Amino acid sequence: MNQNIKHIPVMTKELIDSLKIQKNGIYIDSTFGMGGHSIEILKKLGKDGKLYAIDKDLNSVLIGKKIKDKRFCITHDNFSKILNYAKSKKIIGKVDGILFDLGVSSLQIEDYKRGFSFKRNGPLDMRMNQTCGITASDWIFKSDIKKIIFVLKTFGEERFAKKIAYAIKDYNRKKKIKETLELVNVIKKAIPIKNIFKHPARRTFQAIRIYINQELEEIKNALEDVLTILKPGGRITVISFHSLEDRIIKKFMIKHSMKAQIPYGMPITEKEIEKLKLCKLKIINRLFPTDEEIQKNSRSRSSILRTAELKKYE
Repeated sequence: MNQNIKHIPVMTKELIDSLKIQKNGIYIDSTFGMGGHSIEILKKLGKDGKLYAIDKDLNSVLIGKKIKDKRFCITHDNFSKILNYAKSKKIIGKVDGILFDLGVSSLQIEDYKRGFSFKRNGPLDMRMNQTCGITASDWIFKSDIKKIIFVLKTFGEERFAKKIAYAIKDYNRKKKIKETLELVNVIKKAIPIKNIFKHPARRTFQAIRIYINQELEEIKNALEDVLTILKPGGRITVISFHSLEDRIIKKFMIKHSMKAQIPYGMPITEKEIEKLKLCKLKIINRLFPTDEEIQKNSRSRSSILRTAELKKYE
């Protein structure tokens, strides 16, 4: 792990303001990363406040372990296990705020040995949790062309998915792709049209990374559990970095902020109908990074922050 990696958390002020930190509240940082957001939350908490953190990346957990604060604790796990984690800490229905900062952290991108970067050479790994799962190198070697095309189209929205998939399989028949720049060169040769503003391997790397780590499924599973973990008035704040993530978050918040449609003549009581019609969430905001932040941190350019609050009912 490179100790010199610097990380600038995205929209920190906006995130902290959106969470509406209660001095002695209970919070969960579901994507600890390098701890930027957690540190800011701890600054706002009183002596009886509590911050729980989760990260699937063991390197992030090791960073978290260095925080010597009795109000803070961290565990090594996928954030899709957030409900089990909350149960183990006996905080179900007691949490004031939960945050998700999605995507890849600087810790992962800047370490060439992790295989996330298409700009520096390293082992083609891409696993966020290196203690389990299949590497990107093994996956593209074992997968058939149809599977690779599906992944590149679905998770990367890559228009040249078919050409890239065939090029990958052709190369792998002669020699297994083991390094990131090896894959980059294969992609470059396969793409007929070049875009000077976007790296030709960006979408393919995104797609493989999302599939390898099951990122979208993780998000879907965790979001539903948030409704059980939060206390009434508690908030969920999510920062996403591409349309696939944001679409899931947007649909989730809209779905749970709308009243249920009850079919006419359904054999249930008026009281049950009113209960079913209650919407669970109130949408608070949708924020984008300022021009100033984008200038300081180019990675913030595509980020979107969304916040919702669990409604209180008498």
